Amino acid sequence: MSKRSPYAPRIALATHMGGYAHARVCDMVLADALHARGADPEFILCDGALPACQMTKLSRIAPQDLVSNGQEAYCSKCFSNGVTELGPRKHPVQMVTSFLSAADKALAHGLALEVPVDAIRSFVWESLPIGEHAYAGALRYLARGDFVGEALAEPVQRKYLQSAMLIALSTRKAIATRGYEIMVAHHGIYTPQGVAAAVARSMGVRLVTYNPAYRRHSFIFSHGDTYHHTMVTEPVSAWRGLELTPRVRSDLDQYLMSRRSGANDWIWFHNEPIEDHAAALRSVGADPDKPYAALLTSVVWDAQLHYEASAFPSMIEWLVETVRLWSARTDDLQLVVRVHPAELRGAVPSRQRAADELRRVFGEIPKGVFIIPPANEASTYALCDHANAVIVYNTKTGVEAAAAGRKVIVAGEAWVRGKGFTIDVSDPAHYRETLASLPFSDDALSTDTHELALKYAYHFFFRRMIPLPFVMDDGAAKFWIDGARAKDLRPGAWPGLDVICDGILGGSPFIYPAERMSAPFGHENADAA
Repeated sequence: MSKRSPYAPRIALATHMGGYAHARVCDMVLADALHARGADPEFILCDGALPACQMTKLSRIAPQDLVSNGQEAYCSKCFSNGVTELGPRKHPVQMVTSFLSAADKALAHGLALEVPVDAIRSFVWESLPIGEHAYAGALRYLARGDFVGEALAEPVQRKYLQSAMLIALSTRKAIATRGYEIMVAHHGIYTPQGVAAAVARSMGVRLVTYNPAYRRHSFIFSHGDTYHHTMVTEPVSAWRGLELTPRVRSDLDQYLMSRRSGANDWIWFHNEPIEDHAAALRSVGADPDKPYAALLTSVVWDAQLHYEASAFPSMIEWLVETVRLWSARTDDLQLVVRVHPAELRGAVPSRQRAADELRRVFGEIPKGVFIIPPANEASTYALCDHANAVIVYNTKTGVEAAAAGRKVIVAGEAWVRGKGFTIDVSDPAHYRETLASLPFSDDALSTDTHELALKYAYHFFFRRMIPLPFVMDDGAAKFWIDGARAKDLRPGAWPGLDVICDGILGGSPFIYPAERMSAPFGHENADAA
């Protein structure tokens, strides 16, 4: 059980974006819970300091308006939401602009104009990867994986570069003057969170990041970096010793089945997925009586960060190369490209579509390659269930495909890479060699390898996704705190909250021992546990 801290560490909750509902709500819970454990939490809130940030969306502001005036039209609403919700918590709220001087603003503005456009992505200022987060933020805003054909791509990138510099300067001064020992930054990528996280690391401030998980009422927390990176590098020792008891297997089976409809999730894309894989194949011209490999795309613009072990520099290059290789095959194995439904149904619909990129390169899609578009209601899980092989770049569905006993080929930085139950390719030559070996004569994982996949799936969905059952949502991105259930946030009241606070205050792993709890989804309180 978590105990009250013997000292009062000063903690910065880098909320920044008052309009970002799930982060604002989670930060409010964390502030009260950390204070109850003896810490001294403060919020950091942006008060309209940035011309562009993670809240900037095409649906809110057009590129020409962003370039001309920044996002000032939306800032007041975002800031008002933050002040209204955070202010009553009785923890200090520090404003970004209070740590920016006129000289800081002039420096940020000047650098944003001076850095050559082709050097923005790699731009580093005083050891901080400012350009990486500015570049990723601009791609996210434009909902693309590159800037081809975007007339205003350069000035948009410069707005994000200016914002990234402002956050870097503000965060440095905030840490120096407020004496923060720990920073909690949701996401840990883009602007402002990615830049603030980089500054914290550079100044020796212990960093914690988090993101809403897939399961409802749960969050993924990480030490030192965004979960996009830490889930790749997490040591296998964190989960290989897990015992697959009948209870663990049953809980996992039930949850994985619910994933097909999203019944227990915050994030899902089909209310009534079509489970008839044969019908789905026939709908795009594929032959359900012939073997096929299922290729699962990701959203092109999402999390455009640098990864060391990817076999290809981008998802599009991987996709194009795969189809090119398939065009030279005989018809012994079909390739079914399942385009991610989030291309259309995600919070930021993609303006660069996987199928369009293939048609741009090939004109006509090669024989033997079939594309299931994002609007198609076919169940991705059903397609994987019957595939000879599942091929992924970085989609999380690789976890479920392997747990279902399928052989998964990994070409990017999917979280299943390096875990011992997937086929991980390291470079294009290795990828070509692997695809040339298809179809597999035995398309199912061995018993031992399948058990590894099941252990990781349970670890991922039940142990890394930490429950906060009193954080509620309405299914439409509105989040709130169930005040009656969250009345007591002291140590021992909620096991998941204890795991999170112990990790923030003491650096312990953010692993929830679901296998030892009485209720697998974390709806128990301390008495029930």
